[in-house]
Amino acid sequence: MDYIERNYKIVQDRMLEQMDYSLDLGNDCIDSELDAGALNFAVKPIVRAFYSYWVDNEAKKGTREQIRITLDIAKKILKNGNDSKEYFEKLINENFSDYLKNDQTDQQCKPTHENYEKLKQITRETLVTQVEETMLFFSVQEEVRDYAELSRAAFKTKENAYNALIRQLDLNESGIEIVEKDISILKILVGKEIIIKVLRKAFDLTKQYLIDQLDEIFDEN
Repeated sequence: MDYIERNYKIVQDRMLEQMDYSLDLGNDCIDSELDAGALNFAVKPIVRAFYSYWVDNEAKKGTREQIRITLDIAKKILKNGNDSKEYFEKLINENFSDYLKNDQTDQQCKPTHENYEKLKQITRETLVTQVEETMLFFSVQEEVRDYAELSRAAFKTKENAYNALIRQLDLNESGIEIVEKDISILKILVGKEIIIKVLRKAFDLTKQYLIDQLDEIFDEN
């Protein structure tokens, strides 16, 4: 099944590229928010240092691990030739704790908070949808050279691709909304308001970027 290994590499490269883009956006957003004078001079360096440390030491490492977990589950299901609901759920359950441990929103939230279980459930649903979509990509056997060709082969229509993207984005937005409604869920000691504002702004920009990319992929064909 060489096509699975080929598709694995294509999807992996694309997800890592999107990760870098999103984190770079976050850096730009926090710089613009802090430069706008949202916090006093004593707090600004703390918030900037926290965000820089988080991106460099936690976010990239954790997101890469989440990507690996997602791709490996999809690969295992297809290579074993067992796509039953029971086997799918078994692999999700076996890998969810590691996926959650590497989730960047989860790492910054209090497990004792009343809304934490809602956030945890959204993270599980995110893993499920990501694996389902990855399986669709990995199942493409026809000759493809890049992510654009793989997407067109997997989804067939722009509408199908758009619906899959929105499904993922809606889950991400639901997680952000939980934090926005009660920022006491965050473990962060200072600058909670600015951090969640940056998270929202970066998400909105990333969402538009992904929609624009989808347009390019299907409109160029």
